Amino acid sequence: MTSTQEAPVHALLVDGTTVRIREAGPADHASVRRLYQEMSPRNLRYRFFTLSPASALHAADRVAKGVRPRYRALAAEWDGRLVGLAEYEILPGGTTAEISVAVADEWHHRGVATLLLEHLADAARRTGVTAFIADTLAENHDMLRVFHDMGLRVTRDFGGPDMHCTVELTEDEGYLAAVEARGRVADVVSLGPLLRPRVVAVIGAGRSPGSVGRAILRNIHNGSYTGRLFAVHPQADVIAGVHAYRTVTDLPLVPDLAVIALPAAAVTDVAEECGRAGVRALLVVSAGLDPKQGAALTAACRRHSMRLVGPNCLGLADTEDDVRLDATFAAQHPGPGTAGVAVQSGGVGIALLDGLTRLGIGVSSFVSLGDKYDVSGNDMLQWWESDGRTDLALLHLESFGNPRAFSRTARRVARNMPVLTVDAGRSEAGRRAAASHTAAAATRTVIRQALFTQAGVTATRTIGELLDTAALLHAQPLPRGTRVAVVSNAGGAGVLAADACADAALVIPPLAADLADGLLSVLPEGATAGNPVDVTAAVGEEQLRACVDLLARHGGVDAVLVSLVPTAVAAATGEDLVRALTASGGPLPRPVVAVLPAQAARVELLSVADGGSLPAYSDAEHAARALAHAAARARWLARPPGTVPELPDVDTGRARNVAASFLDGIPEGGWLDPRATAGLLGCYGIPQIPWAWARDEDEAVTAAERLAGPDGRAVMKAYWPGLLHKSAEHAIRLDLRGAYQVRAAHRDLVARFGDRMTAVVVQPLAERGTELLAGVVQDEVFGPLVLFGLGGTPTDLLGDHAARLAPLTETDVHDLLASPRCSALLAGYAGSPAADMSALEQLLHRLSRMACDLPELAEADLNPVLAGPQGITTLDARVRLVPRRPHDPYLRRLR
Repeated sequence: MTSTQEAPVHALLVDGTTVRIREAGPADHASVRRLYQEMSPRNLRYRFFTLSPASALHAADRVAKGVRPRYRALAAEWDGRLVGLAEYEILPGGTTAEISVAVADEWHHRGVATLLLEHLADAARRTGVTAFIADTLAENHDMLRVFHDMGLRVTRDFGGPDMHCTVELTEDEGYLAAVEARGRVADVVSLGPLLRPRVVAVIGAGRSPGSVGRAILRNIHNGSYTGRLFAVHPQADVIAGVHAYRTVTDLPLVPDLAVIALPAAAVTDVAEECGRAGVRALLVVSAGLDPKQGAALTAACRRHSMRLVGPNCLGLADTEDDVRLDATFAAQHPGPGTAGVAVQSGGVGIALLDGLTRLGIGVSSFVSLGDKYDVSGNDMLQWWESDGRTDLALLHLESFGNPRAFSRTARRVARNMPVLTVDAGRSEAGRRAAASHTAAAATRTVIRQALFTQAGVTATRTIGELLDTAALLHAQPLPRGTRVAVVSNAGGAGVLAADACADAALVIPPLAADLADGLLSVLPEGATAGNPVDVTAAVGEEQLRACVDLLARHGGVDAVLVSLVPTAVAAATGEDLVRALTASGGPLPRPVVAVLPAQAARVELLSVADGGSLPAYSDAEHAARALAHAAARARWLARPPGTVPELPDVDTGRARNVAASFLDGIPEGGWLDPRATAGLLGCYGIPQIPWAWARDEDEAVTAAERLAGPDGRAVMKAYWPGLLHKSAEHAIRLDLRGAYQVRAAHRDLVARFGDRMTAVVVQPLAERGTELLAGVVQDEVFGPLVLFGLGGTPTDLLGDHAARLAPLTETDVHDLLASPRCSALLAGYAGSPAADMSALEQLLHRLSRMACDLPELAEADLNPVLAGPQGITTLDARVRLVPRRPHDPYLRRLR
């Protein structure tokens, strides 16, 4: 049992105030005494069950002894003042700790105690504690409510006026949901001064019309901002029609939001001045801050409870009627609407603002995150979830501060609104250098795709594709599947549209006979009712409208794509075929999109007579990809969220001991030998082929005689520290029969590798089956990733793998097994025996559990895993451990 000094962190209370959570120690003696001395008699009695002054002194003395193996105290402080204290002391046995919590009187009901207990529980779990106990007075309803609302299982035992509470520290879904809900409330409240400010000050709005600060001031002033607006300038009295004051402290009202557009060297001092004046949020558009300046800016924001957007950003905007804030230096004001936009690149931001305004979707709020010192995409998702206006979320994120927290938030938000992103950074050059097949497959692109897929985020390749998809999701219902009916007034255009759909993995099915007959009855002579449906150049408005109506209402079709080219026939007769699509015949149950090759814009939303809109694309490829994204979203929504199953026969404690023992001997980490690897996999019930460790020729013969199967055949593998790819080193011998061949193989390996070889591993020759790869990689940013796919020697060459971030739900495992191309082999391709899918599911769940239990697990590479109808078995495995401390991605803390 060890105790390590934790670095301080900052976190939000329910009222949006930022507090600092840190270890309490010797320097806090006076502060702890003051905390208790300033308590009311009632709260002092609730804490100590007595009013004796000695209790406060004893408590201060206990804290002043500092961190020690069985004790820890955490302090919550604001502006240098101690406002809360939580302690635990581990009882004999090592799995239960007694706790106490105290909060300054004026800080009650702001979430201090709950926040401290979350952090205290995290620290306790890492030392092996599984439960907290506490005695409290039965009349101390506030403390009992804190325990109840934690989201942990609490049992209470009554004993007269006292109540004994036991709090189990299991971090299950109920607890994570409770933490998430508390964090969401605090986050949204803290963002209010940033996005709905009543008073704004622009600092750095120079007299030059071309300055960034002046452009922002002008946009706010001319954009009908409903609040009070001021400028801060050391010399000017009026700038661009706005009253200016010499300093922030000279302003007649304290700003909720201060916009800083100053040279980098001046930013931190001004930020500190804003904090002291009571400003609650900063927007820093300035660029070029060095690491020291950046750290000072962040520290000022944390110290004074200010949320920060930027630095190095375009600005922010909120189009709510009672705000109408455009604090950007974009050339045009964003149009009001329902799309929330958060980007790291200002250029991408301008393109999205222009595109959404042109389409008529508009923007609810826009934030250019810039260098993302504080406010992130995760914050904005929670804001949009709660603002009552946003129904479409658009993100452009070049990096992730806490991907697992983002994934959890996005997964929840995407159930209620589409979340779209441009998948930036797909051009990573090749696979990163890695020793194992699993690590080689885990490129950053693979990891990002896993994150987006699991979270239900629609990931597009370009800004144009993002706007294409946003237009469809905004205007049309989701398709129920991937079956598309293509309609065209020109055969060639219909063929191109059908090809585009096929390229996007959509299906162009033959139309049912009843549907085909119905179509021919309303279309002109010469029309064909295959798929594509060729309505001919002679089609009229009413005929086309009837055709689309029949298709969109038929159960054999999930979406309708109508490709129309201008013809002389339509021009001569005055028929407007586009009008046939926009005239209201009532809302249709399935999405309809138009492809208009003559259209200048890539995508437009055409107004429909019933008040809706119809997306029209200039290219069938754009329409098809948008439909494919919509179908993928519908498929994700239709599936249950899934849960992480409980697994029998898992010994986490023994696994942690294996890891700790290895790292005690090799502190820098490394690859486990076969014996330790087998022991670790055994802790998680992962099936392995029988094997034996042989140090010399005689031991190898004995092992082969014992392990060889009914046909007497064995396998011998050389081993030395650092050997990873046995096939590449020619360090494996197969199909050994009898003692003579076993001895000859051992002598051959000794001759080839000499003193490098420390031993051999002997196994029976495995039966036939499908060779698969399963493994884990612990990514420094994204956390543990589970990979699955085709194994054996060609695994790197073919690259047939899929990946999902751990922990894996049943849904994740199903997707993981179905995603690689080799999945057809598992189902019994071409008459081959099907694999035991239940055993494969268990394997992936157990690897996921191992990855989550052991942060030290850098890589686990099981290749090959042999799958057959009778089960699975691991034929070869490698595991690498590195020194790494546990990190709870869901613990509430600011970046």
